[in-house]
Amino acid sequence: MGKPQKILIFKLGYTEILDKEQNGRIVSLGDVLRTTPILHKYKENHVTWVTSEEAKPLLINNPHINRLMTLDLINSLQLESEEFDKIINLEKVPGICALSDKIRARKVRYGFTFDTQTGEAEALDKAYEVLAVSFKPEYKKKNQRTFQELLFEMLGEKFKGEECILEYKSKVKEEYDVGLNTQVGKKWPSKAWANKNWDKLESLLLEEGLNVTRQDKQSKNVLKDLYSYMDWISSSKIIVTNDSLGLHLGLAMKKHVLGLFGPTSYKEICFYERGKAIMPSNTQECFPCFEPVCEKGIDSCINLITPEKVFQEVKDYCL
Repeated sequence: MGKPQKILIFKLGYTEILDKEQNGRIVSLGDVLRTTPILHKYKENHVTWVTSEEAKPLLINNPHINRLMTLDLINSLQLESEEFDKIINLEKVPGICALSDKIRARKVRYGFTFDTQTGEAEALDKAYEVLAVSFKPEYKKKNQRTFQELLFEMLGEKFKGEECILEYKSKVKEEYDVGLNTQVGKKWPSKAWANKNWDKLESLLLEEGLNVTRQDKQSKNVLKDLYSYMDWISSSKIIVTNDSLGLHLGLAMKKHVLGLFGPTSYKEICFYERGKAIMPSNTQECFPCFEPVCEKGIDSCINLITPEKVFQEVKDYCL
């Protein structure tokens, strides 16, 4: 066995790999978590992962990360003085791309780079298709590959079903039949299923005699603290969720997951044979639109999914 290589990964969650660059500071925690399967490819190497403070709980104690860093001035100066064998930049923020380009890579770079002429993020060779999928809705609609398949291709690898790696060990017992994950992140309000639908689904499940817990009825800790949220996810056998962090956490925790999809593509999700996507029976021509807010000024297409349809899917699994 040769000498372990030094690998540097930038994934903070400031931008989503398969979505348009927003250049905000709202962290997409789900995008960070579903990137962790790549670590299976580098487990014999020395890995430095640069992330955001918000995403750290998802990566702490990961056995394949030797050094977990947040992005600040001191860490940036240190990294600029180091040399790595491979640098993987999975952020499209121009400033992060510029920093990544300044750090020495002995062998190869993957992901995104900084265009000094335009001041914007550009794709390195193997990332051109990923960038096209993220920026062109027509490509996203035609895409048949999961996030993980595209991610591994960007790194010159082939996805073989590698799982997300989440080392958080909850002490909460699995006491509920169904967990209703009702909330969505601030970046994607169009992903939200209306409260009236959650109310109806909850009523149907309770009438069936199932033990139900609902995210928006929990304490503030569950809504604001990531550790408490992961404990809540851990408490249920099956998770019904919007396309959000709860979906990715549920899969990482080996739960059965039913994902509700409207404006985003279910084809990008690898369920690892532990769940399925639920879509509207009747859709409009713009479906899926990949827009955070419905441009037609109407209820998001996700609300065309009926509570009765979701109830039947839960029953098929639980009963």
